[in-house]
Amino acid sequence: MILPIKDEKTITASGELMIDLLEGVSLYDGKVHVDERGSVCEMFNPDWGWNAEPMTYAYYTTVRPGKVKGWGVHELHEDRYFIVTGELEVVLYDDRPDSSTYRRISKIFLTDQKRQAINIPARVYHAIHNIGLVDALVCNFPTRIFDRENPDKHRLPIDTDLIPYSFGASSGW
Repeated sequence: MILPIKDEKTITASGELMIDLLEGVSLYDGKVHVDERGSVCEMFNPDWGWNAEPMTYAYYTTVRPGKVKGWGVHELHEDRYFIVTGELEVVLYDDRPDSSTYRRISKIFLTDQKRQAINIPARVYHAIHNIGLVDALVCNFPTRIFDRENPDKHRLPIDTDLIPYSFGASSGW
């Protein structure tokens, strides 16, 4: 006989989603303003007090449905992602021996239904997995300008044994 497994608590009494974030990771809820002409949403504003690092560089990337971009890690800078369209599973792995969340996995879901910004500290491996049906578009506001001569990026394959996480049948780099 198979016994059902009870769901774990995922929402607080006030209705907030419970997320187990790694040390140094934070989220910021974007504010979407709608009127008869359309909408506007700020993607980054130092007045928020969310991230003290200055705005230095910006770009966007897309991820096709079912594909994964990652595992990537930076030694010197943090990434600051903001979801524009689509649905992403952002998977983080803390490989910082000095961190209180060393060797832990954290999953955050970003969607255009609830636009959020996330910062990913240096030395935290990360991958973005499109779990939606359309191309996902995410803007990045990293804390350092991209150095074409000496990129601050190191990669592992998505099916590496060094990170205890599986994307199943999804493909990527």
